[in-house]
Amino acid sequence: MTQKIRVLLVDDESLIRTGIQSLLNRKPDIEIVGHASDGLEALKQVAVLDPDVILMDIRMPGMDGIETTRRLSAQRCRSAIIILSTFRDDQSVFSGLAAGARGYLLKDVDHKTLAEAVRTVAAGQAMIHPEITGQVLREFSRLSNGQPIRSQNTDRLELLTDREMAIMRMLATGQTNQEISERLLISIGTVKNHISSILSKLDVRDRTQAALLAQQAGLGE
Repeated sequence: MTQKIRVLLVDDESLIRTGIQSLLNRKPDIEIVGHASDGLEALKQVAVLDPDVILMDIRMPGMDGIETTRRLSAQRCRSAIIILSTFRDDQSVFSGLAAGARGYLLKDVDHKTLAEAVRTVAAGQAMIHPEITGQVLREFSRLSNGQPIRSQNTDRLELLTDREMAIMRMLATGQTNQEISERLLISIGTVKNHISSILSKLDVRDRTQAALLAQQAGLGE
């Protein structure tokens, strides 16, 4: 039996925590192991529960989600953090990612994408809400002055198969594994295998870096 992904929910609204738990409890591979209503409580819960993934709100009384994420990252916490917020402004998004979050989702995300994000970050990759992927990639491009992550990485694109190049184009536009699966009529497992192959061939760490490289190569145009 496959071990379940253990998730901690951090949000000051109990109704939101209950709703998220209801959505994720339908997934046989995901288990909600605890709730926290603010950052300080989250730090205590993480120390006790050692979750695989933390779904973190930003605006909370006391210690907010950004500071909580920053502290957990400084402690080298093994839990992968996904910011789950209603805020999509640049400051919120980039502060969350800079603090160490591995994902950023808007609260209007559907249950399939939310579950896929939990699985993605638990596997060591990154996940950004499709609606804000563009602004994240633009900021990374600005910070790197439009240069590729490493110059040789662009040359490595020629190592990709036609199917992998098709997936790269979809990554550049922020599409999820589920959306790629439906567009290409292949299983999600096959999509994940292709993405793993892409990351290896391009020598990049996660799908966000691959998406940035695709944007810089003009694949998202």
